[in-house]
Amino acid sequence: MRLINFPAAAVLSLLSLSVAQAADAGRDYPNRPVRIITGSPGSTSDIVPRFLASKLTVIWGQQIVVDNRPGAGGIIGTEIGAKSAPDGYTLTVGHIGTHAAPQFLFKKLNYDPIKDFQPITLLSISGIALAVNASVPANNLKEFIAYAKGKPGGINYGSAGGGTSSQLSGELFNQMTGAKLTHIPYKGAGFALQALIAGEVQAAFLSTTTASAQVKTGRIKALAVLSPQRFSAAPDVPSAPESGLPGIESNVWFGLFAPAGTPKAIVAKINRDVVTALTTPEAREALLSQGAEAAPMTPDEYAVFLKKEIDKWGKVIKDAGIRSE
Repeated sequence: MRLINFPAAAVLSLLSLSVAQAADAGRDYPNRPVRIITGSPGSTSDIVPRFLASKLTVIWGQQIVVDNRPGAGGIIGTEIGAKSAPDGYTLTVGHIGTHAAPQFLFKKLNYDPIKDFQPITLLSISGIALAVNASVPANNLKEFIAYAKGKPGGINYGSAGGGTSSQLSGELFNQMTGAKLTHIPYKGAGFALQALIAGEVQAAFLSTTTASAQVKTGRIKALAVLSPQRFSAAPDVPSAPESGLPGIESNVWFGLFAPAGTPKAIVAKINRDVVTALTTPEAREALLSQGAEAAPMTPDEYAVFLKKEIDKWGKVIKDAGIRSE
């Protein structure tokens, strides 16, 4: 009997030790600098990480380094994050272009958006606005749809690049309205915005973060946000249902990930402290000034959100026949 029970006792002892070590890891974390990998400096994906870095430095008493890794729509930095040690000291900011769309766009992707990452929390959401050049003879969504249908293939829309939320929003718009807008990709949202202002393209699907300042100057017109209700960061822009297009929804979102295998206690601590930082009045004001809203979630809620986004945009990509090389 002793010979039979000894291995079981040993296993139980090891399991208890493992649980205790995991709990200790959560209590001791972090005891050295933490890196957050994100996109280009000054981009939308850079705004929230820098705000968080300033707050978490105070909460944790450790330096938080924002590591900007531009290129390939954020995929380069995401590959680095996927291959990092699962200890909570390298975190990655992801979005539609890194975690909900690339698996449908690329024949080869050097990471698995689901298997290689542990979701921590959604960070922020910006509305997607259908914006048009000031010369376009449409002042609301209905007028623009009629105008576009009258010129099948003759209306170009700019995006921040292939596979980005701005392109996918345009394809979703085409599928739901029957319009045939032609996609023109640029190397970032800022370039797409400038092309719209200059009249190189007649329309663009831009985040409220990107478009709000130029809408206020009158250089472009925002016809609607592709959301069920008005977006608080752009209260003067009507929602799609108000404009006669119910059922369409597209946002620009950014969320925080850890490498798969990161101890649950560490994930829970990061989530708790990030949510604390994002729910302050200071965070609300800082994000609204940039056309965004804080959107903190639990890790489980974020995983459910991510699955819905993958299912939704995977269908849009397949139906539109979009591929990237």
